Amino acid sequence: MAYKTPVSVLVVIHTPALDVLLLERARHPGFWQSVTGSQEDGESLLETACREVREETGIIAPAAEFLDWRQSNRYEIFAEWRYRYAPGVTHNMEHVFSLCVADASPVSVAADEHSGYRWLAWREAATACFSWTNRDAILALPARDSRLAQ
Repeated sequence: MAYKTPVSVLVVIHTPALDVLLLERARHPGFWQSVTGSQEDGESLLETACREVREETGIIAPAAEFLDWRQSNRYEIFAEWRYRYAPGVTHNMEHVFSLCVADASPVSVAADEHSGYRWLAWREAATACFSWTNRDAILALPARDSRLAQ
């Protein structure tokens, strides 16, 4: 079994009006989140962000459109998901990115990972997230780019 690397990305996808895309986890109904995913061998964090967005939403965006926040969060991996990591690995280092898209268009979710999606106003999206790192990233979104709606 190949273990996952305990390094991941969180990509907050949003519109200029700050509507945020959330995905519902297939195995955990009611668990809403932004795009997340583990870094694969040989990938840069930016490549991971691009790949995960494409795989989880069908959105194909050039790397130049992603904003690397140069922010990372260390958190404890839920016990039920630790089997994916090497024995003894209990924490993950998550790197935050955002991607601004033109509008709240339909997306194609990866059915094995997500059962649905929704676009929510940023404050509502932050409240809907099960992850504190995701919530905090969404709450910080308006301050990340002065061109975004307040």
